[in-house]
Amino acid sequence: MPIFNRTLDEHKQDFKNRKFLAMPLAGLFAWLVVGIAGLMLPTTVMVWVLFGMTGSIVYLGMAISKWTGEDFKDRTRPKNALDQLFFLTVGQALLVYALAIPFFLVDPTSLPLSVGILTGLMWLPLTWMIDHWVGAFHAVARTLVVLVLWYAFPEHRFVAIPFAIVLLYGVTIYVLHNRKIESGNRPAPQPTH
Repeated sequence: MPIFNRTLDEHKQDFKNRKFLAMPLAGLFAWLVVGIAGLMLPTTVMVWVLFGMTGSIVYLGMAISKWTGEDFKDRTRPKNALDQLFFLTVGQALLVYALAIPFFLVDPTSLPLSVGILTGLMWLPLTWMIDHWVGAFHAVARTLVVLVLWYAFPEHRFVAIPFAIVLLYGVTIYVLHNRKIESGNRPAPQPTH
């Protein structure tokens, strides 16, 4: 079905019926690698691990989407306007490196703060797109937790912040996996006797 022959509500219904597990699983994996590396590597190396892993989340998500049944590259699925919006939010998250890099050049330990918060903002529009609170939860909790940990653990920013983000991804994945998906195609419940 062409993209223009459907209403916004039809696009939204189709979009919110998806699993949304591939990208958060990719984010969890990337930030887990950053946290583990933070336990072992000096800051001068850690910054490159953080840049590389967080910059590759979209590509990891594309690969993982085949295993979660979401397959982002599936050309047989009807086009959906919200797919374009979602990938624009991903692009927005990548553009924030323009803020993170100048602060990183002044203070390399600012990187977990700036990248941790700014790339997490893409979760906020997802709340509207899927009519579920989990996107707002992730964005707001991530912002607050990263900010608090950045001040609370100045010597362990490359460990505390990534592991906190991993924990938030874990909660988010759990909620997404268990959320009730409202589908217009779902059969009506049968009456109990």
